[in-house]
Amino acid sequence: MIQDSPVQYVGVDRVEEPLIFVSGVHGVGYDETVEVLDPQGNARPGTVLEVNGQTAVVQVLGGTIGLSNTGTRVRFHGRPLSVCVSEDMLGRAFDGLGRPIDGGPAPFGGELRDVNGVPINPAARTYPSEFIQTGISIIDGSNSLIRGQKLPIFSGSGMPHDRLAAQIVRQATLPGQEASFAVILAGMGIKNDEVEFFRHSFESAGVLGKVALFLSLADAPSVERVQTPRTALTLAEYLAVDKDMHVLVILTDMTNYCDALREISSARDEIPARKGYPGHLYSDLAAIYERAGRIEGSEGSITLMPILTMPSDDISHPVPDLTGYITEGEIVCDRSLFRQGIYPPVSALLSLSRLMKDGVGAGATREDHMDISNQLYAAYSRVDSVRGLASVIGEEELSPMDRQVLEFGDAFEKQYVNQGEDENRSVEQTLDIAWRVAGILPRSELARLSDELLDRYYRRESERERPDAEGNE
Repeated sequence: MIQDSPVQYVGVDRVEEPLIFVSGVHGVGYDETVEVLDPQGNARPGTVLEVNGQTAVVQVLGGTIGLSNTGTRVRFHGRPLSVCVSEDMLGRAFDGLGRPIDGGPAPFGGELRDVNGVPINPAARTYPSEFIQTGISIIDGSNSLIRGQKLPIFSGSGMPHDRLAAQIVRQATLPGQEASFAVILAGMGIKNDEVEFFRHSFESAGVLGKVALFLSLADAPSVERVQTPRTALTLAEYLAVDKDMHVLVILTDMTNYCDALREISSARDEIPARKGYPGHLYSDLAAIYERAGRIEGSEGSITLMPILTMPSDDISHPVPDLTGYITEGEIVCDRSLFRQGIYPPVSALLSLSRLMKDGVGAGATREDHMDISNQLYAAYSRVDSVRGLASVIGEEELSPMDRQVLEFGDAFEKQYVNQGEDENRSVEQTLDIAWRVAGILPRSELARLSDELLDRYYRRESERERPDAEGNE
C-alpha cells in the first residue's frame, strides 16, 4: 500500500469552484486522494483531476467556499479515492462519498475499495438471460428487465419517475428463486422532500433492510454528485462479486450528474461539445454503465436502471442520446399519457428492452410471453393513425374495424399500462391482462400469434359478451 506523502503544500495558485490549482507538485498522480485544509484547519477531501507538468488540478469534494490562495494547505495521499464497503450498509443511508447521514455510526469492519472499480474483461462477461419481475405490467410484459441488464428510464420534468423507481425497488423479485437480492439507490441532486419520500416508501413497504441509499442533495457540491454513482456501484460490486448477491442499482437523476460534469469541465476551461457538455461525456457515462453485468465464476449480478430527465422532453438531448448508445434499451415516459392520469405513463412504442427475448418464454415466464408482447405492439402501432383519422372525420364515420382498434387502444392504456402505484402484478397476471386486451380484436387480426396459442389463450367470449348495436349481450 502506498504511504501518504509527508509533503504538505502551502498556498494554491487559483480557487475556482469546485477546483483548486496547485503548482510545484512532485510525484502526484491522476485520481489520487487529496486532503485540503482551509485557513481554520478544517479538512476537506478531494481528488486529483489533472496533472500538467508541476501543476495539479484538484476537485474539492467539500466545496471551495472559505478557501484562499495563501491560507489553503494541500496534502496528497498517493492513492485513489476509496470507500469502506460491507453488508452492514444495507438498510442505511449515506452521502455521495459513503459517509453515514442517517444518524448511525459508520459500518463496522468491511473492505476498503477504489470507487472507480476494476475494469471488467469483456470476454469474462456472462450474457444476461434471467428475468426480474418488477410487478409493473408495461415493464414485465413488454419491456422485460433481465438480470445483469442496463435499462434506463427516460422521463420529463414533473413526471412520476421517482414514484416508478420506488415501486420497482419495493416490488423487484427473482421469481421462483430464493437467491440473495439487494437494491442500491443513488440520488444525485435530489431535494429533501424526495429523500423523505424514498425513505417513507421503503419503510412502509418493509423493504428498507435490503436497500442502501446514497444521497447527494441538491445543495451538495457538484463534485460529490459526480462521485455518488461510483460510490454506489462500488458497494454493488462488493455484494455481487464477493457475496454472490443479485443487486439492482437505480441511479437518479443522471441528468443532474451530467450537469455537474459540465460545471467541472467549464471550470477546467475544456472545449465544450454539444450543449456545453464535455467531449468525454460518452466515455464517462460508459465507465459508469459498464460496471453492470454478470461475470463468469460469480453467482451474483448487477442490474442497472439509470433514471434521467430529458430537458423539454427532448429524447435527442445529449444525455439520453448517449445513454441509449450504451445501454440495452430504454423505458420512455410519455407526457400525453401522464396528462390523462395514466400511471406509469410509459410509452409502449418508444420503449424497448433489447434483451427481453433472451429472458422470457417457456421455462422463464410463460411460453406465450414474447408472442403476445409482439402482437400488442403491432396492434397498438395502429391506434395513433386511427385516432388522427377520427379527429378529422369523426368517430361515427370510422369503419367497424377502426372502432375496434380505438377500443383496443383505450383498453391497452387503461387496463394494461395503467395500474395502481401499490399494485404488484405477477407476470402471469400481466399476461392474462394482455390476452384480455387482445381479445377486443377479432382473431383474424392477430396475425402474430400462432393457432396453438390462440386456441389456448384467446378469449372468444370477449366478443360474444360485448353488447350489440341494440344494447343486447
